[in-house]
Amino acid sequence: MRIVKTGVVALIAASIVWVTAAYAQWFGKAEPKGIPYQQVADMLHAVMAADRTVYTVRVVNRLQNEEKVITADEHFVDKKALPLPAQMFRFGAEKAAETSKTFSYSLLSLWPVNRQNAPRTAAEKKGLQHVADNKGQNFYTDESLGGKKYFTAVYADPAISQACVGCHNEHQESPRRDFKLNDVMGGVVIRLLMN
Repeated sequence: MRIVKTGVVALIAASIVWVTAAYAQWFGKAEPKGIPYQQVADMLHAVMAADRTVYTVRVVNRLQNEEKVITADEHFVDKKALPLPAQMFRFGAEKAAETSKTFSYSLLSLWPVNRQNAPRTAAEKKGLQHVADNKGQNFYTDESLGGKKYFTAVYADPAISQACVGCHNEHQESPRRDFKLNDVMGGVVIRLLMN
C-alpha cells in the first residue's frame, strides 16, 4: 500500500510541475525575444560613426584642409561647397525618418552651433553631460515621449579632425570656441521605440 501511495504522490507532483510549466509557457510572462535594445543601438551607432568619420576625414578634411580644392560650408548650395559633416549626418537622419518610425537619431550638443541641435529632453541633457564628463562611456536610459516608451542611447561625438575644430571654433554662432582635437563636441542620440 505504501508503494501505491508513493507512486500516487509522485504522479500528482509530476502533474503539478507539468501544469505549472505549461501555464508559465503559455500564459506567463514570456522572456523577450530578439536582440537587446542596447545592442541594437550600439550596432546602429557603429555604422553611423563609421560613415561620419569617413566623410569627415576622407572627404571634407582631405578636400578642404589638405588639398584645398573645395570648402565645406553650411550654405553649401549657394556657395557650391561640400555639406558640413553635421549636415550630412542630419540628412541621413531625415531620410531614415521617412522610412522608419521605430527608431530615430540625431546629433545634439550642449554647445550647438545651430540652436535646433540643443538637447530638449531631460534624457538628452543628462546623456550629453554624461558623455562629455566620462570619456569612453555611453549613456543608456528609457524615456517616455508622447505616450510612447523609448530606449535612448547617447554616444560621444568627438572632434575627429581639424575640420571639426576649425568650424566650431570659428563659427560666429558657436557658444564655445576652445575645442581641441578629440574633445567631445556633442553626442549622437539614438531612440528605439520599445514594444
